[in-house]
Amino acid sequence: MKDIMVEFFWNNIEITVFLHVISAVIWVGGMIAMRFAAHYSFQELEPVQRLPRTAQALGNLFAIVAPFIAILIATAVLMAVGWGFRAAAVDANSNIIDEVAYGVYQLVHVKEAIWMVMAMNYGYMVWRLVKAKKFLALGDMPAAKEMLGMIGKYLVPLNILLGLVAIYMGVVLRYSHT
Repeated sequence: MKDIMVEFFWNNIEITVFLHVISAVIWVGGMIAMRFAAHYSFQELEPVQRLPRTAQALGNLFAIVAPFIAILIATAVLMAVGWGFRAAAVDANSNIIDEVAYGVYQLVHVKEAIWMVMAMNYGYMVWRLVKAKKFLALGDMPAAKEMLGMIGKYLVPLNILLGLVAIYMGVVLRYSHT
């Protein structure tokens, strides 16, 4: 399987890297636009309109970014295997063969962990959004506001921060090898 992945990666390196980068841009950029542009526009709406419009916009964003999250994770694995970070760092018995390469290999894992935490946070946001929409349908505005408030106040900003860190780490990794 590894050999197939490596061959596929090198035969499709440009498209793989492009899909990875554009997926990160759409996911993180969408959250930035939602939090720092749309959020403030929603604040100008009457309270009775604000929550339904926020829920609708978040639903649209989450639907748009879902396939890009999957693409991002798939291309991350493909690039990690294709560029041979592990092979440069450890032997078949997992003994370190190059300290610098091992440090880079660890950075790959940190970056992958960040994207996975972001994906789990995304899942939690979707869950909260579904709950908020149910509360809206029942006319329970305080409960809907509680569900949506955490998304905008904490969860989206957390993913923005993590996403920016992961993007920076991707640049570091890209230029860490020849």
